[in-house]
Amino acid sequence: MSYKIIVDSCGEFTDEMKKDTHFASVPLQLDVDDYHVMDDETFDQKEFLKRVKNSHNSPKSSCPSPQSYMDAMEGDAERIYIVTLSSKLSGSYNSAVLAKNMYLEEHKDKKIHVVDSKSASLGETVTALRIQELEKSGLSFADVVSGAEKHVKEMATYFVLETLDTLRKAGRISGVKALAAGMLNIKPVMKGEEGTIKQAGQARGINKALDLMVKELVAASKNCEQKILGISHCNCPERAQFVKEKIQKLAKFKDVIVLNTAGVSTMYANDGGIIMVV
Repeated sequence: MSYKIIVDSCGEFTDEMKKDTHFASVPLQLDVDDYHVMDDETFDQKEFLKRVKNSHNSPKSSCPSPQSYMDAMEGDAERIYIVTLSSKLSGSYNSAVLAKNMYLEEHKDKKIHVVDSKSASLGETVTALRIQELEKSGLSFADVVSGAEKHVKEMATYFVLETLDTLRKAGRISGVKALAAGMLNIKPVMKGEEGTIKQAGQARGINKALDLMVKELVAASKNCEQKILGISHCNCPERAQFVKEKIQKLAKFKDVIVLNTAGVSTMYANDGGIIMVV
């Protein structure tokens, strides 16, 4: 029985996933003033970051339409899984659920499940890869869904950013945290909690904050050797490698994925941001 895993574009794809026809990406739209771009293979990270830096306004994103999701569902796949960024951060999940319900009206033989990752970026990526693992193991649709939801419940997401301005302007965090971050070079360590963003701690300077993030993630992780570690960076590969080496000294993972952020993650992470998911 064939399957397809659809991920909104906040979830980055590895090169292998891009080549694998079981995966499909549905793009969000990004806007900075009068500059509009789809978060797909046409996204130019450096150009986007430059425009964000030169603008007085906060960049914005628009979630995929239900039609975009339905278009991605087309094909021979009988079992379809859709992974979206947190429903508490975007309308992407609600759009996907609407698309599922509309699509099933015309395709009653299909099995479709929408997974709220309660995360973003590589949180969606590792969730999609976990679904593929479960599919390859020959489980029933219901058991794959159960396994995917269990994975989301156990997943830990942490990040350290150079600036929290975009998150603050978008109403994703309080202004107090963003203000404190700009004073005395204090860098908050943030984490995903039930689909929202909370502060896990703080440190003076980016390297100490990255150290703290690594320790927090390892402490929050169980059975690391059975899990994939995802590290996404916004235009700072050396910093991502620094973090990868630090965490590999503390824990052994089944695999480690390091990717540059795609459009939506770039918008929120800003230049120099690091996101870690396990």
